[in-house]
Amino acid sequence: MIANIVSAILLFLGLCGMIGSLTWIIRRGNQNRLTRLFLSCQISIVLWLISELLILFSYTKQQYWISYIIGNFGISCFGPLWLMLSAEYTNTSAVVKKLTRLLPLISIFAIFVVITNPLHYLYYSVFEAGSAEYGPLFYTFQVIYYTCIITGISIICLKHTKRSDQMTKQSILLILSAAIPLGINTLSLTGILKSKATLTPLFFGISSLLIIIALGRYGLLNINNLAIRDTINNINSGVVIFDINGNISYKNKYAGNISFLSGIHNIAQLVKTLNDVTAEEISPDFSSTEIKFENDFYNLKQSYCENKNGNTVARIITINNVTEYHELAHAEKKLSLEQERNRIAQEMHDSAGHTFTMISSLAKLLKFEVEQGKQDTLKIMENISEIDGLSRSGVTQLRCTINNLRDDEFMTSVVRAVKTVTTAVRGVDIDLCIQGEEDERYGFCIKEMYDNCRETVTNALRYSDATRIDIILKFLEERIEMYILDNGKGCNDISEHNGLRGIRERTEALGGTVRFSSVKGEGFNTIIKIPIKEVEI
Repeated sequence: MIANIVSAILLFLGLCGMIGSLTWIIRRGNQNRLTRLFLSCQISIVLWLISELLILFSYTKQQYWISYIIGNFGISCFGPLWLMLSAEYTNTSAVVKKLTRLLPLISIFAIFVVITNPLHYLYYSVFEAGSAEYGPLFYTFQVIYYTCIITGISIICLKHTKRSDQMTKQSILLILSAAIPLGINTLSLTGILKSKATLTPLFFGISSLLIIIALGRYGLLNINNLAIRDTINNINSGVVIFDINGNISYKNKYAGNISFLSGIHNIAQLVKTLNDVTAEEISPDFSSTEIKFENDFYNLKQSYCENKNGNTVARIITINNVTEYHELAHAEKKLSLEQERNRIAQEMHDSAGHTFTMISSLAKLLKFEVEQGKQDTLKIMENISEIDGLSRSGVTQLRCTINNLRDDEFMTSVVRAVKTVTTAVRGVDIDLCIQGEEDERYGFCIKEMYDNCRETVTNALRYSDATRIDIILKFLEERIEMYILDNGKGCNDISEHNGLRGIRERTEALGGTVRFSSVKGEGFNTIIKIPIKEVEI
C-alpha cells in the first residue's frame, strides 16, 4: 500500500513536470517541425505516465487493459519520434530526414500488435487483472525503441564530433532528458535496480526539469536561435567561435571546408598556422589579417563577445575568401595599364607624331632644293625656322607626356594641369598669373583646360617665333577664364584648322566661348571662358 502511494506521488510529480514543460513549449515555442516533434515526444511520455497512474487505481481486467493500451500508445510513439526529433535538431541531410518519415510505421504496427494481443498473445503472453507477462514481440519492440533512442542520442553527439564543436548546453540537457529515464527503466526491467515503488516516473520528472531549463535558459526551440544557426551555417563565410579558454566551441559549415582550419582545435593552433602560412609574427589578438593559402586569399577578422559585466566570454573569427577581389584587382590593373598604353600611343600619334612628320617633310624639301641647285636663301631660312619651331614644340609635347606619366595627380586641379604645360616649355619665357582661388567647383573642366593650354602653347612654339608667353588664369564666381598671350609674329587672317578647332569644340561642349585674335607683328591671343556648373559645395 505504501509502495503504491509513493509510486502515485512520483507519477504525479513526473506528470506535473511533463505538463509544465508542455505548457512552456506551447507558450514559448514556435510553429515549426522541430517544435511539433518535441511536443509529440512530450505527449507520448505524458500518456505513459497517465497509464502508470491509472494502473495503480485499476481493479478489473478491462480497467487494466485500457490503462496498458494508453501506456503502450505512448511508449510505441516515443522512440521513433525521438529519432525524428534528433535528425531535425541536428539538421541532418535531406535523405536521412526522408527516411525518418517512415519511422511512424513502427509505432502504428506496434499499436496494432498490442490491440490484437488477445488474438495471438505475442506481446503479452499472460494478461490478467494485476498481472501481465511479456511475450517475444514485447522484447522485440523494446529493442527497436531503445535502438531509436540510442541512435538519436548518437546523432546529436556525432554532430559535434564531426564539426569539432564542443557540446552545447542545450544539446547536453536534451540528451540527458532522454538518457536518464532510459537508463533507469533499463535497470528496472533487467532487475538490477529493485524498488517497490516505480522510479522511472521520478526521473521523467527530472527529465522535464532539464527540458524546462533548456527551453528557458538556453533557448531550445527558440525560432531566433534556429534562424541564426541556419543563417550562419549557410553563409559563404567561415565563422569560428572560441570559448573563454581559447577552444573552438562552434564552427559553421563553410569553415569546416576551409583546408587550413583542418585539425585546429584552439586559438593557439590557429595563430601558429597563420604564422607558418604568412611567415610573419601575428598576434593572437589581431583585429584583421590576410593570408594566401595555396592558390586562395583569405581575410580574417576577429571580434570579441562580452557579458553584461564587460568580461570577454568568447572570441569570434570570420573568414572570407577574397581571391575573387584579388583577381578583379589584377584584371583592373592590367586594364588600366592597357588603357594608359593606348592613351600614350594616341597622344604620341596626335601630337609628337604629327610634329616629327612635318619636320621630316620640311627636311626632305630642303634636301630636294639643295639637290636641284636652288639657292633661294630666304626660302631655306624660312624652312629652317619652321623646323626649329616644330622641333621645340615637339620637345614640349614630349615633356608634357612624360610629366603626365610621372605625376598622376596633375589632373586634380586646373592650376596643376596648366603648370604641367608651363614647366615643360624650354627656350621661351613663360609666365603664369593666377587670380582668385580655385575650389572644387572648377574640377569639371580640368582636362579641357589642360588640353586647350597645351595646344595653344604648342602652336605658339611652332608657328609664332615667340620669345615670351603670358598665361592668366581667373577663378571668378560665375566662370573660369584663361588668357594665353604670346609676342610672336602674329597674322592678319586666322584659319581654324585641327588645333584651333579642337580648342573651340572642347570649350563649347562645356558651354563656354573661345576668342582668337591676332595682328601681324603683335603676337597671337587666345581667350577662353567657361561658365561654372551648378555644383553644391
